[in-house]
Amino acid sequence: MIPIRDINPTAIRPLITWGLIALCTAIFFLVQPQDADDGSRFVYRHAAIACEITTGAPLDLDEIRTGICRDAASGATVFPEKSIWQSVLNSIFLHGSILHLLFNMWSLWIFGNNVEEAFGHLGYLLFFVATGIAATVGFVVFNPTLTIPLVGASGAIAGVMGAYVVLFPTHSVLTLIFFRVVAIRATWFLGIWFLSQFLMAGGESSIAWEAHVAGFLAGAIIALPFRDALLRRTLEGAGRRYA
Repeated sequence: MIPIRDINPTAIRPLITWGLIALCTAIFFLVQPQDADDGSRFVYRHAAIACEITTGAPLDLDEIRTGICRDAASGATVFPEKSIWQSVLNSIFLHGSILHLLFNMWSLWIFGNNVEEAFGHLGYLLFFVATGIAATVGFVVFNPTLTIPLVGASGAIAGVMGAYVVLFPTHSVLTLIFFRVVAIRATWFLGIWFLSQFLMAGGESSIAWEAHVAGFLAGAIIALPFRDALLRRTLEGAGRRYA
């Protein structure tokens, strides 16, 4: 299923959503090296790595080569200046490929504007960062010794999707299915997407499904207790009623 757009107009200019898309795109094309070797060094230097978060120390060369995480580095760390906690934030804005970037930004474009309208610009930015961090934490909980960098806005965007399904469950998402565009309720589309993440459990996929699940749940949990207030905000701003 490929989402085309949702049927849920807004009365605001989603400045933060536009800004996040522009920022992620600019970082990918202007900051991240496109050469494979340089690109790999870049993400090891700047991105979150579960082993580093678990141990509180940057990886040494042997850990990178063997993929075995140790409580204490046996040799000199490769990037001793690396800030482990800053890397958790960095990872939200880094991407592994053009397709990775395009899919994430397209999903953010579809679902972000309505959630931004509900939370307000500043609240939405804080929400996005918080669910991105929650997604990384969830990933680390299930992969505490992994020595491979975690990159992508997917976890934060999953948080946006989790909030969307809480706030706008009956709105439709136009979806391409086998060359036909059909309208699917957000509850069904996002519910199927969420459950599909578990199909990758135990496999060799490079997709960090644990981060997606954690981000989605974090977004839904944050939005749920404030649902009435958030929807009231959108109604006051747009003069519309939501089903």
